[in-house]
Amino acid sequence: MIKRWPKITDAQEESVFLFGARQTGKTTLLLNLFPNSRFYDLLESDTYERLRRNPALLRQELATAREGEIIIIDEIQLIPELLNEVHWLIARQDVHFILSGSSARKLKRKGVNTLGGRAVRNVLYPLVSAEVPEFDLIKAVNRGMLPTHYLATSERQLQKRMQAYVSVYLKEEIAAEALVRKLSSFNRFMEVAALTDGEMVNYTNIAQDCGVDAKTVKEYFSILEETLIGYMVPAFRRTVKRRLNQSPRFYYFDVSLPNYLLHRQDMQPGSDDFGHAFEHLMVQEIIAYLGYHDIENALSYWHTHTGYEVDAVLGDAEVAIEFKSTTEVQSRHLRGLKAFHEEHPDARLIIVSLDVAPRIFNDVEVMPATHFLHELWAGRIYK
Repeated sequence: MIKRWPKITDAQEESVFLFGARQTGKTTLLLNLFPNSRFYDLLESDTYERLRRNPALLRQELATAREGEIIIIDEIQLIPELLNEVHWLIARQDVHFILSGSSARKLKRKGVNTLGGRAVRNVLYPLVSAEVPEFDLIKAVNRGMLPTHYLATSERQLQKRMQAYVSVYLKEEIAAEALVRKLSSFNRFMEVAALTDGEMVNYTNIAQDCGVDAKTVKEYFSILEETLIGYMVPAFRRTVKRRLNQSPRFYYFDVSLPNYLLHRQDMQPGSDDFGHAFEHLMVQEIIAYLGYHDIENALSYWHTHTGYEVDAVLGDAEVAIEFKSTTEVQSRHLRGLKAFHEEHPDARLIIVSLDVAPRIFNDVEVMPATHFLHELWAGRIYK
């Protein structure tokens, strides 16, 4: 039994948005946490059609709702007009809503009622290591952490689910929302974005590879962010001596996507592919940890023009973390952390690896990946 980290206790006091990419488990979570609440699932065709035709039905059906009652509307972005009725019910009847959705894009369009700050924002991420009994690192690196992917019972089932996810849930959803004019160029962009996953974003180079202009590429990245399919990690900007690169890095929201798009399967430690996927998974866990603890703008990366880099910087140079999928950290792996420490001597230095046991090496904390994840979710890395 997997118990998810979010408890959405905010809903007892106020209304909330719960965003999350497709198949992160929003519906299952809400049904488990609020089994007795009224539930409007807009993916049900009959529910969708009657409320789309007449959004006022929501107000009429909830006319007898008691003060503080929790009402759930799943996939709210499918009928943004319902937010006017939600707003009225919050203001007049003090009803609490949980409004879930896989895309914030439609809700940001001009003219849509965003409830004027009356609903707090929550995000559901893919599974995290702290939620999974007997967490398997190699399995997570290869499969990703979407529940249907990580829990697949066979490799064949996994590949079918991943294919369906990319072709149906992502590409068709993008097409259905009319977010791009040429779906073929967007499909190519998703593949190129996978090639640069975890790397500094160069819009011009990506545009050339996709056969579109740089402005279109920026819009495509915006679509991935607003549909919660990817994240931009900004560059650390505080300069002391060395000149720093300022371009952001892009990561898909789950490592299963670049794995599938790049045909990465059965990766084992020691390969370059495993190293890239390993780093992605660690960053993915940090993003989820910060999100669940409402810690904003705390993650960046550090890269100098001379080639020194640190994969993750937390806060204002409070913690610097490098990810290396080696089984034994050596001096050459510490190059970036040591350069960072010269400019930020108070930073805590951590290198996450596949070492057998934690140790201190040249004033750097060497942490096996599973140990690091345990410490992260215990609040002993950053809080």
